[in-house]
Amino acid sequence: MVSLLGSRDELLRVIEGAFRADIHVRGNEITVTGSPDESGTVVRLFEELVEVLRSGGELTPDAVERSIAMLRMTSDRPAEVLSLDILSSRGRTIRPKTVNQKRYVDAIDKHTIVFGIGPAGTGKTYLAMAKAVRALQEKRVNRIILTRPAVEAGERLGFLPGTLYEKIDPYLRPLYDALHDMVDPDSIPKLMAAGTIEVAPLAYMRGRALPMGTGVLTPDGWRSIGELEVGDLVIGSNGEPTPVLGVYPQGEKTIYRLFSQDGASVLASEDHLWAVRTRDDANRGKPWRVLQTKDMIGDLRTAHHHKWELPLLSAPVCFPERDVPMDAYALGLLLGDGCITGTTTPSFASNDPELAEALEGALPGIEVRWRSGPDYVLNRVRQPGDSMTIANPVTDVMRRLGLSGSGSSTKFVPEVYLRNTPEIRLAVLQGLLDADGGPVIQDGRTCRIQFSTVSARLRDDVVFLVQSLGGVAYSRTRLAKGRKPGLAGGREVHHRHDAHVLDIRLPEGIEPFRLSRKAEVYRKHGGGRPMRYVDRIEPRGTAECVCIQVAAEDSLYVTEDFLLTHNTLNDAFIILDEAQNSSAEQMKMFLTRLGFNSKIVVTGDVTQVDLPSGTVSGLRVVQEILDGIPDIHFARLSSADVVRHKLVSEIVDAYGRYDATQQAQEPKAIQQRGKRRP
Repeated sequence: MVSLLGSRDELLRVIEGAFRADIHVRGNEITVTGSPDESGTVVRLFEELVEVLRSGGELTPDAVERSIAMLRMTSDRPAEVLSLDILSSRGRTIRPKTVNQKRYVDAIDKHTIVFGIGPAGTGKTYLAMAKAVRALQEKRVNRIILTRPAVEAGERLGFLPGTLYEKIDPYLRPLYDALHDMVDPDSIPKLMAAGTIEVAPLAYMRGRALPMGTGVLTPDGWRSIGELEVGDLVIGSNGEPTPVLGVYPQGEKTIYRLFSQDGASVLASEDHLWAVRTRDDANRGKPWRVLQTKDMIGDLRTAHHHKWELPLLSAPVCFPERDVPMDAYALGLLLGDGCITGTTTPSFASNDPELAEALEGALPGIEVRWRSGPDYVLNRVRQPGDSMTIANPVTDVMRRLGLSGSGSSTKFVPEVYLRNTPEIRLAVLQGLLDADGGPVIQDGRTCRIQFSTVSARLRDDVVFLVQSLGGVAYSRTRLAKGRKPGLAGGREVHHRHDAHVLDIRLPEGIEPFRLSRKAEVYRKHGGGRPMRYVDRIEPRGTAECVCIQVAAEDSLYVTEDFLLTHNTLNDAFIILDEAQNSSAEQMKMFLTRLGFNSKIVVTGDVTQVDLPSGTVSGLRVVQEILDGIPDIHFARLSSADVVRHKLVSEIVDAYGRYDATQQAQEPKAIQQRGKRRP
């Protein structure tokens, strides 16, 4: 009864002052006398307050007044509102205190993006923070990201004294204060160091960037990221084209070069995002994590193994189909074991008659004639009446492709074959591997593919073919100098060129060989799974940077050496506070960073915009643009939801009345000024 009525009947006096009914308390009995409506409401009130106490809640004069308002103005039960536990932390429980606050909290549970719009003191940010901490504790998200515009500094934090954290601290202090109320202060630095909690100004949210000259794969080949515009197509992780949704210049950024263990590398900013997973993640079927470049520095090994696996293409890259002048498999065979000098009849050398037959079948009008040993000559099939001056079709095609006269050290795969359909690229690769490659068997391990060439350009082209099909290729060089000479006709022949050796892994379902004996060995032992791990990360100074947003479902796109990266935030609870001070462009940039299994809460008060004159508040515009879209909710709070001093609610109402009066008088003032003009 003391808890119900309050110390010295403080709560009882609040109830008596709110109703026209006589309330008498004797012992544990309460008697209510008055009109049926009034007495019925008082009885319901006491029932609700008792329920709040039973659930562990605490009653205050403010809570009683709000309960009375709920019973009179809504159909919601005060006990359901005041006993909803959001978070219990450090000996206190955080609960909503008004109906609108409960609806706001419920909306956060039900929707992916929630806008909390209302005056200061309504608990918009505090309740969102409590939901974020709860989601992290229950492992529904992996990280919390807190951000707000630093508009008071014009977002030009670089001109302020001190370190970055000293510069941003005043603008993010309200978020820090709320966080310290809910999380053990001693653990916060550790969580921030681990990237579990990130606090940054809005301008830095789009800081996941690549240097301007970084190559990004498009359907037309490689282009610098600095050249891309909204609407351009880039290649996603599924090999399909995906449009660019946004391009955001980043200015000068600290840059690192990330290397994978197969030799691939790309430059990126320290806060650029990477999809990665550990061996345990893969074995347990866990989703990919998202880490910043700086998160992985110094944490690249575990138990003597590479720790962070990078994703590979889930399907071969789909370049547009282009006409080719020669069968792709035949070209691969000739690049591997053919002689195409242009000064003699083209020839082919192989100890596998099966390849000679396949070559003849792929080249109409050509007869592959055995000469001696492994040597074959590619003769034109003459027709009655043909002139002796008609060029050999193979020689003619090689001239058109720029390959005529190429020796073993200068051969290459022409662009029309490199940037073509997966079928064309695979056929070229199969020809090369049947000629100069083969399966390599190791005890207790799956079969890898090995290819060797003395042409550095052909080596790079084969790596491109492999990576564009979703595989990996490890390269090493055997120097000509110091190598044991080979034998030809019983005499020693010294090596004239360095040999480039590739160890290749291709995805399941992609057959590397057509030659029967090689294909049989490969199928028997299996090709294993191609994998790519982060090997090292090295600083590379600073550079002008840009970031892009793409429409791919997983937000991944292909960068240099077919490394996949992206700019969204997965498995995160993201809060944008003071959103009324974000521009329309910033709001779009922020919302399009939404990743999988993430939640965004945007809070702000559209009556307190501090943006420069002429700049439209992104919070005002977004209501018109996104209202009505499923899974996006706009929660609107009012002065009745202010949970600070009572005067705050009255101040908000007073300003609201003043603004309404000013808006009503403005047309009259304009009209009067017009009448005074001569």
